[in-house]
Amino acid sequence: MAQYFEIHPKNPQPRLIRQAAEIVRQGGVIVYPTDSCYALGCRLGDREAASRICRIRGVDDDHLLTLVCRDLAELAQYARVDNRQFRLLKAATPGSYTFILEATREVPRRLQHPKRNTIGLRVPDHAVANALLAELGEPLLSSTLLLPGDDLPMNDAQEIRARLEHQVDLVIDSGPCGVEMTTVLDLTDEVPKVVRKGKGSPEALGITP
Repeated sequence: MAQYFEIHPKNPQPRLIRQAAEIVRQGGVIVYPTDSCYALGCRLGDREAASRICRIRGVDDDHLLTLVCRDLAELAQYARVDNRQFRLLKAATPGSYTFILEATREVPRRLQHPKRNTIGLRVPDHAVANALLAELGEPLLSSTLLLPGDDLPMNDAQEIRARLEHQVDLVIDSGPCGVEMTTVLDLTDEVPKVVRKGKGSPEALGITP
């Protein structure tokens, strides 16, 4: 049975954030809010928890998950970033963007694209996600809360609890946070490429979809 925390979306309660982080450290899979939509998350190095996320999503274990980082400095520990990429990342973070970049050795091989050695990363603009990441001191391995057969991500925490209470360890209710997924930008080539257009505006970064 999943635990259920009501955490204020602007002023998250430190006690509940500490408890949520401990659930992650102990191998839990959680549902947490971001600036785009609700997401599933677990500890970066936890293979079993990552497999649980894939089962919930209805995808195989080869499905590429995203590293959600607290800031640009942490992101740069897990991705190789040159000066050109850094300028774009600085303009776009925090925000509703996921960036595909070359992974560093800090990223387990099983989480990288098998041929390109890349990883998707993002820095969310949401107080609860940021407080949780700061308490953890490491990224969350994450995936959008889009369940098999659904057209849109789930956005109502009570409904999430009803559907997933036996599959996750914690649901964080911070109210509705949207159903529009992040914009995915591939920064591995000289010219950034829009892989998926979502909530974040590519045009605001000078990128043509």
